[in-house]
Amino acid sequence: MRAMILAAGFGTRLRPLTNTIPKPLLPVAGRPLIVWNLLLLKQHGITEAIINLHYLGHLIEQELGDGSALGMRLTYSRETVILGTGGGIKEAEAFFENQPVVVMNADTLLDVDLTEVIRLHEVHDPVATMVVRADAEAEAWGPVELDAMQQVIRINRTGRVGVKAAALCMFAGVHVLHPRVLADVPRGKESSIIDPYVRALERGDMIRGFPMRGYWSDIGTPDRYAQAQQDAENRVIDLSRRVP
Repeated sequence: MRAMILAAGFGTRLRPLTNTIPKPLLPVAGRPLIVWNLLLLKQHGITEAIINLHYLGHLIEQELGDGSALGMRLTYSRETVILGTGGGIKEAEAFFENQPVVVMNADTLLDVDLTEVIRLHEVHDPVATMVVRADAEAEAWGPVELDAMQQVIRINRTGRVGVKAAALCMFAGVHVLHPRVLADVPRGKESSIIDPYVRALERGDMIRGFPMRGYWSDIGTPDRYAQAQQDAENRVIDLSRRVP
């Protein structure tokens, strides 16, 4: 299976740290954040990935090159205008070759069993499998509701109606999707991947949830960045297992 890492964002909330360096290149435990995510992919057998670029994207490409230093094969989707999660994934669609693909954010530090996520996706064959997590602030992040069979029924309170939720979670920013879910995503326009997911739910397509229990941090603010650095130093998340 191939993967896509979303790395085009501006990192606005982390300024001035991101005035001259894109957020995916911020160091954690001596390596850029995006490298830890690439090594997570490699740890689970994924060695081919595409990375979308916009803000200071040339610096990311200079740092990673063709991926050979990591034992991977990397390619890039360069966005002249930022396209968001929906438009960005749509722009890279040809790379997927009509096969399911793992998508993850470059600015999230997490520990999740991608092998199991992929296995369950292949067993159930939904249009997408979303990695989710329990969080007391799920409403603020954007609630994802699951039924008793761990199927997603609503995202941001929209989707299937008349079905009782068994769990309220937040989206962890990692998902496996089949390109067929992109059929109605406009090419070349900014959009969110949540929009086609909601439309899929409304027409009765299956989206699975995968509740994760490992470490997760959104590196979105200076405070959360500092906490993630401390967590890595204290082995709250053990990144040493990813080092080749």
